[in-house]
Amino acid sequence: MFEDIGNLFQGFSVALQPFNIGVMFLGIILGVIIGVLPGLGGANGVAILLPLTFSMSPTSAIIMLSCIYWGALFGGAITSILFNIPGEPWSVATTFDGHPMAQKGKAGEALTAAFTSSFVGALFAVIMITLVAPLVAKFALKFGPAEQFSVYFLAFCSFVGMSKEPPFKTVASMFIGFALAAVGLDTMTGQLRLTFGFEPLLGGFDFLIAVIGLFGIGEILLTIEEGLAFKGGKARINLKVVIQTWKELPKYWVTSLRSCLIGVWMGISPAGATPASFMSYGIAKRTSKTGHKFGTGEIEGVVAPETAAHAAGTAALLPMLALGVPGSPTAAVLLGGLLIWGLQPGPLLFVEQKEFVWGLIASMYLGNVVGLIVVLTCVPLFAAILRIPFSIIAPVILVICAIGAYTVHNSVFDVVMMLVFGVLGYILKKTNYPLAPLVLAIVLGDKAEENFRQSLLASQGGLSIFWSNGLVSTIMALGLIALFWPLIGAAWSRLRPAPASA
Repeated sequence: MFEDIGNLFQGFSVALQPFNIGVMFLGIILGVIIGVLPGLGGANGVAILLPLTFSMSPTSAIIMLSCIYWGALFGGAITSILFNIPGEPWSVATTFDGHPMAQKGKAGEALTAAFTSSFVGALFAVIMITLVAPLVAKFALKFGPAEQFSVYFLAFCSFVGMSKEPPFKTVASMFIGFALAAVGLDTMTGQLRLTFGFEPLLGGFDFLIAVIGLFGIGEILLTIEEGLAFKGGKARINLKVVIQTWKELPKYWVTSLRSCLIGVWMGISPAGATPASFMSYGIAKRTSKTGHKFGTGEIEGVVAPETAAHAAGTAALLPMLALGVPGSPTAAVLLGGLLIWGLQPGPLLFVEQKEFVWGLIASMYLGNVVGLIVVLTCVPLFAAILRIPFSIIAPVILVICAIGAYTVHNSVFDVVMMLVFGVLGYILKKTNYPLAPLVLAIVLGDKAEENFRQSLLASQGGLSIFWSNGLVSTIMALGLIALFWPLIGAAWSRLRPAPASA
């Protein structure tokens, strides 16, 4: 323990070198820009900018790349709150209450809450990495296909059972997402599914294309129908707003702590930041005293997903460093960078490259502080966009969405599909079907199916594998409890007054 503390202080001496501080600021700024642009994403941004680091030392290079990642995590909330367009997959849940807050003229409060919650979640995850790295690495080794499917099962069940939306509409929306996730080449058998002989569908529907269309284009169509007026109003952003928001945030410390734990668990497992944000939002909505107001602009609805997403995104780096198993797409890109520099991730990395490992961990602390300062300083710039007339900003958003969709695969077909998803999003919103379950199913549907089928192959078709050990049994049981939570709650409410009346 004391040795680790000494190593951490040595890491700070490395991270605080002037050149490394400079690449921190540069990485954060580039990451925020990447996070704001729909379609790029942290993994793509790190991959695109990886060549910039080849002339640097491995420590400086990984610090810059990790700070690009932190910046992308911060930046994803900006367009989610201001325009209802998630810059990143894990920012989808932030749109549910962040954008309504912006429409009420509380964009400053929403952005400040999002950035601060992001900082808290990432800081919690870095502390966990520092203190319990060996224990967490041993836990991550236990996750096979059955355990990973159980995590996805829990995420799906939580949305059905713990959402205030009508269960039928939630399930129907989720099934549409499962159908869309099934399109393309079956990785298990090599057969084509639901492509109808159309070659561009071989790779299926890209999640980012679907999100840009469902949220971005769908929102623009609704706004045009309602009178071509941007509802954000004027946002008063200053130091007073930031301080007032900070005074209000401690009221949600339980939500923050729970979201931190969910995020770290999901990041290590590795389910990822996206299901962590959805699950944290769903549980917060169910347990909060103001849960019935979620979706109308509750600050707690911003705190929960942002905290969990950043905790998960940061925690995903631990399996990559300790085991050589990336916990997220961005961690996979960073893993490739380590291999390029001749470093082999795994338990020996902590022994043979102490300066590198602890320099990286120290930079996580500093990078998050730098990221919070940068984004809070730029809040007035982001909020000033709300003052632009919607008749001007709508074409700009359309162009950005089209560019984002095109750059995913450099395909015009993706732009067309973005428009199709935009119409679908418009129809679902008009008929009051929730978009979140559909998005969740598109993101996790193929992964859940793959792990489910791998589990059945290992057990020769027996479902007992999902109850074969304490870990997977516990997660599956939690999923069933979440699924039937409305029935359990109703039964409990009927039974509670019985003893009193007796």
